[in-house]
Amino acid sequence: MKSVALKAYPRSQVQRAEVKKLRTAGRVPATIYGRQAPPQNLEVDFEEITDLLHHSVSENVLVDLSVENDARAKRLALVQEVQHHPLSAKVLHVDLHEIAEDEKVTISVPVETTGEAAGVKNGGGTLEHVMFKLKVRCLPKDLPEQIVIDVTALEIGKSIHLGEVVAPAGVEILGEKGRAVVAVSAPRAEEEVTAATPVAADVEMTKEKKEEGAEGAAPAAKGAAAPAKGDAKAAAPAAGDKKAGAKPAEKKK
Repeated sequence: MKSVALKAYPRSQVQRAEVKKLRTAGRVPATIYGRQAPPQNLEVDFEEITDLLHHSVSENVLVDLSVENDARAKRLALVQEVQHHPLSAKVLHVDLHEIAEDEKVTISVPVETTGEAAGVKNGGGTLEHVMFKLKVRCLPKDLPEQIVIDVTALEIGKSIHLGEVVAPAGVEILGEKGRAVVAVSAPRAEEEVTAATPVAADVEMTKEKKEEGAEGAAPAAKGAAAPAKGDAKAAAPAAGDKKAGAKPAEKKK
């Protein structure tokens, strides 16, 4: 990675109100850490640091830092962490890590892909990023801005694992070698069909329950016929009453 120049100034403001005024004045508070010297509070120009980060592939930037009134003309440092405002995304604070040219550093770099996966092009699959950053170790001069992975030959259901990623010269990729970095998943339509199978089973179970309910209703129909017979018996005395009422008519004759 090529280093870029960055100018910084010693900072005495550490209280919240003071830091707020510093930002209002167009400065960004920063802190530099390292083995060669104790931590030091600095401030950098807002426009300069914003422009520097904007033109970088990632926020991993190697800088030739020159601090005003410092005994050393330049200090090699790596932008370790950048804090942004949650709404405006403006740079709020920068952490710098001072390093030596012959000192290996460990840092996470972003993962990018190149090419169109065969499983996406021919099978309608979806390319998925399982890991968005990889941890690497190398000398500052060999530090990559990003790790690029060719996914052209990747079929549906296949993955590229950490141990299969080709590292740039002088760079060691750290982590579990069997862990997937990118993969191609099957089309969503197939997943939906698989998910719909249990629904069909539920419909069959509902149908069986309805049939059981229909069978249980038959005895109730038989029970309903019993009162009809009782009604017929109750109607018999009524008929007898009719005959009893006919006898006085015969006597009248």
